[in-house]
Amino acid sequence: MINCTAFVLLFVSEQLYAQTSLQKRLQTAFTRLQTDEQCKYGSVSVTVLDAKTGEMIFGGNPDMGLAPGSTLKTVTSITAFNLLGKDFQFQTQVGYTGTLTADGTLTGDIIIKGGGDPTLGSWRWSTTKENVVLNTMVAALKKAGIKKINGRVIGDNGLYTKQSIPDGWIWQDLGTYYGAGIAGLCWRENQFDILLRTGSIGNTIGIAGTNPETNYLQYKSELTNGAAKTGDQAYPYLPAFGSKVMYLRGTYAIDQSKKRVSAAIPDPAFDAALRLTDTLKRIGITVSGEPQSSIMLAEKNQTVTPATTNLTNILSPNLSKIVYWLNQKSVNLYAEQLLAAISLKTGKTPTATDGVNVVKAFWEQKGIDKRSMNIFDGSGLSPENHITTSTMAHILQSARKEAWFDDFFDSLPIYNDMKMKSGSINSVQAYAGFQTHEGRQLCFSIMVNNYSGAGSAIREKMFRLLDELK
Repeated sequence: MINCTAFVLLFVSEQLYAQTSLQKRLQTAFTRLQTDEQCKYGSVSVTVLDAKTGEMIFGGNPDMGLAPGSTLKTVTSITAFNLLGKDFQFQTQVGYTGTLTADGTLTGDIIIKGGGDPTLGSWRWSTTKENVVLNTMVAALKKAGIKKINGRVIGDNGLYTKQSIPDGWIWQDLGTYYGAGIAGLCWRENQFDILLRTGSIGNTIGIAGTNPETNYLQYKSELTNGAAKTGDQAYPYLPAFGSKVMYLRGTYAIDQSKKRVSAAIPDPAFDAALRLTDTLKRIGITVSGEPQSSIMLAEKNQTVTPATTNLTNILSPNLSKIVYWLNQKSVNLYAEQLLAAISLKTGKTPTATDGVNVVKAFWEQKGIDKRSMNIFDGSGLSPENHITTSTMAHILQSARKEAWFDDFFDSLPIYNDMKMKSGSINSVQAYAGFQTHEGRQLCFSIMVNNYSGAGSAIREKMFRLLDELK
């Protein structure tokens, strides 16, 4: 009995010593980072928890609200798993209005009604690729016997009629592929490529075309050729209301190999309707009217007539697969569409504002002070977002006990040989994830705001602190 007791005491003592030793090393590393010249005018916060128990291992300014960048996607992902479930799928409905005669003439419209699926037309899965989706729609029309359409193809955003852009996003981001707004009917991840005709340094870059072709838009380039090694600093700007002109501004280095800039589609529902219209015409199914979207009709004070006959339903990959790419490639659109879906699930409107309120309310029920989450979107693109590392670490820790944890964990990229999500916007660098230390899994969140100097340098210094967790 004495020997057993001594063994237990020895084991506990070793555990406490190991924990104290780690805490001391983390404190030293935190102090070093906080007093680094790059952080002289910056703010630094770190929280490390035992992923199994939630015990605080280390906290350095844990309750300081800071901009998290894309590490906020971990909060959106975990909330979506909780409220939607790992097997949740978005649904797009294809149907028609009017009447279909025996000879295959439809007098009415084809309606593509979106349900918020951000993967429709995406290249990331074989089942979601543009040609596969279009072929599925065409096959449904053919099966119904439709050979001629006296009407139009209409892309319908469904319930998504308000606030396509979250509050706090900056104008410069809105025309970029990563600043594409949400839509009820998404298409090709709401993005396309503008092809560039580059030249000598300082001269204006020409527009060589787009992929896919977007002849419904016009382009004005104020983009200039930049010096080598200055990178891609090109910004597309969405057309102003009532305009079809998209501007390109900034610089694009002469040594860049892509010779293209990815931009946001102004009206994805229209683009989807256009592609289906063109496909039908190519295979001999005539369409008398021009493609339309619910946005275009609303500008004419018209509404979409709901389909009276359903042709097919197209399902997205399940939530686990969507979250995988959301975090692996930091896809802002996926995060924002999930935020809208969370809002709809709870009976609210599919907007960032309502979605954020749902997220705050959910975590408040779990014991997290909603005041520690001053957020405006689901992706972290808004520089106005502020959240504490303590809150983020506790949300990560809450996922550890869930049946879907492995799916979430697999979605996290690997940086510095650690499973963690990164986040960076102007003068912001952050990481959030998991690491096993001496047989115990830890979860952590680290943020640095308003640092000076190179991002690569501050990342190296943050990794030096995180190395203590290995």
